[in-house]
Amino acid sequence: MTPPVVLTIAGSDSGGGAGIQADLKTFAALGVYGTSVITAITAQNTLGVTGVHAVPAVMVAAQLDAVLDDFAVAAVKVGMVPNREVAEVIAARIDRLPNLVVDPVLVATSGSRLSAVASVQPLLAYPCILTPNRYEAAALLEAGVRRSGDEVAAGVAPGGEGIAGHVAAELARCGVGTVVVTGSETAVDALHFQGVTTRLEGVAVDTVNNHGSGCTFSSAIAARLALGDAVPVAVREAKAYVATALRGGKDWELGAGPGPLDHFA
Repeated sequence: MTPPVVLTIAGSDSGGGAGIQADLKTFAALGVYGTSVITAITAQNTLGVTGVHAVPAVMVAAQLDAVLDDFAVAAVKVGMVPNREVAEVIAARIDRLPNLVVDPVLVATSGSRLSAVASVQPLLAYPCILTPNRYEAAALLEAGVRRSGDEVAAGVAPGGEGIAGHVAAELARCGVGTVVVTGSETAVDALHFQGVTTRLEGVAVDTVNNHGSGCTFSSAIAARLALGDAVPVAVREAKAYVATALRGGKDWELGAGPGPLDHFA
């Protein structure tokens, strides 16, 4: 049977653990056919990011058109958007990007700054599933602080109190209907869907090898949507997949810093 096609629009990680590389591994592991548009080339490894080169917007547009003109794309994951020009290229084709998952790659798990909030703003005017980590959630709120993972993920009281609820409420005004705030050390995330914010409980994996976990999570959501899951199911299945990948690579010794996940565990 022909697999559904999923498109990743993201940056390249020279260390292979995050970005386009993590997305394509995730797609393969979950049984969908992966296509890609590279928005930036990064020089990075497990220790951090040492360089970023944005792909010219005209080339991003050419890649996008090449994929969309030939493949029946069922879902799309957007990762690193290096500048507003690239975001506008993506936004101009938004009607051809179904089941859109936007991972606002502003701050890497390592804490490295990758792009500015302004670079993703053109995409926030459209319905999508937004998957910020706790640092990106704070940046999107212009909070200017890094709250603890528990504070972010625990913002699920009735009425949407807490930082996760505030993120969802603010972004909903721009048309973003679904938000998942991730990054708690206790494996508790917050899902805002159809006006309700709920806790997503998980079991924490004792490992430092979490490089690319956010990219993997968002691409797994896109893959599950392409396979026909409803949004809440796709999010929960993606969370379970990331947990399995974390367990699979928890004892790996790849690089001197936090290593990658085992996408095929």
